[in-house]
Amino acid sequence: MAELNGIDVFVAAVEAGGFAAAGERLHLTRSAVAKAIARIEEKLNVRLFHRTTRSLRLTEDGQVYYERCVRALKELRAGEAALESGRREAAGRLRVSAPVLLGRRCVAPVLAKVAAQHSKLELELSLSDRPVDLIEDGFDLAIRGGNNGDGAGLMTRTIGSHRITVCGAPTYLAKHGRPKRLDDLSRHIGIVYGRAGHIRTWEFPAGERETLVEATPPSRIRFDDAEAIADAAEAGHGLAWLPRWLIHDRVRSGTLVPLLTDVPSLAYVTRALWPETPHLPLRVRFAIDALAAALSGTNEL
Repeated sequence: MAELNGIDVFVAAVEAGGFAAAGERLHLTRSAVAKAIARIEEKLNVRLFHRTTRSLRLTEDGQVYYERCVRALKELRAGEAALESGRREAAGRLRVSAPVLLGRRCVAPVLAKVAAQHSKLELELSLSDRPVDLIEDGFDLAIRGGNNGDGAGLMTRTIGSHRITVCGAPTYLAKHGRPKRLDDLSRHIGIVYGRAGHIRTWEFPAGERETLVEATPPSRIRFDDAEAIADAAEAGHGLAWLPRWLIHDRVRSGTLVPLLTDVPSLAYVTRALWPETPHLPLRVRFAIDALAAALSGTNEL
């Protein structure tokens, strides 16, 4: 009933900040969104938005109606989730956000299997290294690495933890030698991750409380893509500090060699985040459980 009345379209238009963005989220044209909003305004005999060519903002009546609609949709979705709880077949649309490389290598194959197992499930996976707002951008689930804040209104679950390893190519090691201690890294060449002027430092646990120490080698090559860093390291241009799941195949083939294996390595947590809800939809729960089962083994080399 909510969808027939256009309530979900109205809420999406508010949260997306425009008709076109709401249409992209709901797979509707901008015209279809505008018509749905117009039907609600005609039925209620109110104006919901102040519209200009550059902005869209709620009227006072629109704000009141929006708050009620959000509560109504929340209750409706909670009811749907409660009904789902006794079923084993996931259905509906599942929108997931994940980092590009982790998403392509680890998340996409798992979610594709989940979709194959549930014929009524519609999967959308968006890969981006830029942070997303789950609620405003309309995502059901996000996969993130690190220990950043979760944000208000979000639930979280740790679904994996992987180690980050220093590695180098045999050709580089033959020319420059192997580092034996962290102090040795200062005499080597590093290939580092850099984005928007910020360089990701190489960090290692130290001491009983596992405080982190930095040991980033000098670098002239900086990429904002971990796979490009692995390619450059494999070509012998320097040492790299990379997730074990990424270099696993290269280590097995001998094109990259793990280094400083006696030095504790940093554990990098992978988490699932989703909007807070009294009842987790079955499709989201299946996705989280499948990812947790698959990503728990990404430490192996």
